[in-house]
Amino acid sequence: MKTILIVDDEQQMRMMLTLYLRKDFKLIEAENGNEAIAALKQNEIDLVLLDIMMPELDGIEACKQMKKHKPDVPIILLTALNETSQKVEGLTIGADDYVVKPFEPEELIARIHVQLRHFQKEGEQATIIQFKELKIDPVSHTVTVNGKEVKYSPKEFDLLYLMASHPNRVYTREQLLDLIWGLDEIVDIRTVDSHVRYVRDKLKKAGITNQPIVTVWGVGYKFDWEDHNET
Repeated sequence: MKTILIVDDEQQMRMMLTLYLRKDFKLIEAENGNEAIAALKQNEIDLVLLDIMMPELDGIEACKQMKKHKPDVPIILLTALNETSQKVEGLTIGADDYVVKPFEPEELIARIHVQLRHFQKEGEQATIIQFKELKIDPVSHTVTVNGKEVKYSPKEFDLLYLMASHPNRVYTREQLLDLIWGLDEIVDIRTVDSHVRYVRDKLKKAGITNQPIVTVWGVGYKFDWEDHNET
């Protein structure tokens, strides 16, 4: 089980994050930047959720110091809507993503999984996802239908893997754009629709008759396939 370090000076926020994450992750808490740095040094941490606005040592400086000690640990900043300058500064000095408060639990969990996958350590076994005849292997970055490989671009693969990892979770176009294309690319929102279409078309040509990527009208998309099984 992956270990997440939650850093926030507000106990209520730490409790809320614990409620969201305790089923899937081991959690360690810190209420300020100095505690966070100490916890990072003393424990095997896989990801840090770091609030920006904290007394004594703020999130920006804490992020900078943590990245010096362990650059291979992803850091997601927790920011308020009016903290644009701090958010940009945090990304500049090494933070890997940010989530704006208030946020939906599903979005936070999706961002965590994206970062953990990006920072997956050599030798770790990623989850192979199997839906009957459809198999998605993140290690070899391949998709097969009835044992035959379906060719996908990196973004198409990431889109399919993300949604298949969280079946029945609805993603808006904005969330998919942010999670798949990230903060560094300026991409039109219609790019999401075109990539979904490519993924669907290739699955159909490969023999998938039960289209797993479903349009949720007025919202976005979800992956819906019965008899979900992970290996």
